[in-house]
Amino acid sequence: MGNALGCISTEGVREKTSKHELNLPPLLASFKGRAGLLSSLSSSENKKKKAVSFDGQLDEQALAAALLFNHHQRNNGNSLPFPRSQSVVHPSSGSKKHGLTRSSSSRPRSHSDSLLKRPDQLVNQDLETNRVVLVHGGGFGAWCWYKTIALLEEAGFKADAVDLTGSGIHYSDTNGIRNLAEYVKPLSDIFYKLGEGEKVILVGHDLGGACISYVMELFPSKIAKAVFIAATMLSSGQSALDIFSQQTGFSDLIRQPQTFIYANGKDNPPTAIVIDKALLRDSWFNQSSTKDVALASVSMRPIPFAPVVEKLFLSSNNYGSIQRFYIKTRGDCALHVPLQESMIKSNPPTQVFELKGSDHAPFFSKPQALHKILVEISQVPSKDI
Repeated sequence: MGNALGCISTEGVREKTSKHELNLPPLLASFKGRAGLLSSLSSSENKKKKAVSFDGQLDEQALAAALLFNHHQRNNGNSLPFPRSQSVVHPSSGSKKHGLTRSSSSRPRSHSDSLLKRPDQLVNQDLETNRVVLVHGGGFGAWCWYKTIALLEEAGFKADAVDLTGSGIHYSDTNGIRNLAEYVKPLSDIFYKLGEGEKVILVGHDLGGACISYVMELFPSKIAKAVFIAATMLSSGQSALDIFSQQTGFSDLIRQPQTFIYANGKDNPPTAIVIDKALLRDSWFNQSSTKDVALASVSMRPIPFAPVVEKLFLSSNNYGSIQRFYIKTRGDCALHVPLQESMIKSNPPTQVFELKGSDHAPFFSKPQALHKILVEISQVPSKDI
């Protein structure tokens, strides 16, 4: 969300009444059609032998929708619409493999690459945990992690991606979110349900950095490691807005009231930030494929305003007791590298990694390289901080 206000629409923003309307993304509305598309393709191949393959020509938007749809069917049955539960979590599907566009990275292959292809080796290693919880950034949803989920599962991990309140296919209206606690409730619910002694590797992107920081303060004993990917890694007493305001040109953009939604009236603070999807390619996805940009353009939702401005107070006994890792995105036009480095300097993590050639969404532009770093982090020995 770093330069989100540079991607916010200046048209079609209307005042909303205090009675919020259900605001589901187009991705949810298209699930039935996507599922039918997969079925139709299969039938057509059997009858006419058409040279149209799932891996070759079905765009990644349909793949992501199908993955999330299948996750839901396994956990909630075959009925639609989705249940109005307190949280929407997309759990691991075990070892099932999904078609995936391979990274174009030209880096030399290393010894650790063979590990990525052999889940039995990884599972047998003495890892503190093999469960990874993925937290999306502002405007995103669990759908953005579809490549990362597939890669982690193939490597023997259990990967869960969560839809924060009012995000992805979560039923809530973004404008009704009053604080960070409400926004991260689906994530907090995961930790309340963890068994005694069970831990996870917690990964946050963009605004998700503030979200995982909040949870780190609450559940330090249940988090083995925390990973910030081009994320808001706050110091105590800061808000995500404090970080974003350091971005060049931010002050001019935030003065434009038409870029916000005022569901409670213009006399009250904004309730959400509208994303100008026409600018996604240049600002957030400048290294991502056209298909992934298309997926994002039909799936992203407004960003709740209250969690962005809420200040976090983080203690050394809780938040500070967890090993933190930061992954810099070198080609990021949304959360600029100098700003990422400023956060690292102000609040030094255990280790810093760098993704060269990655835009603000490395799960799209550099999925293989991101996966390799996540595996490496999982193998870092635990230690007292």
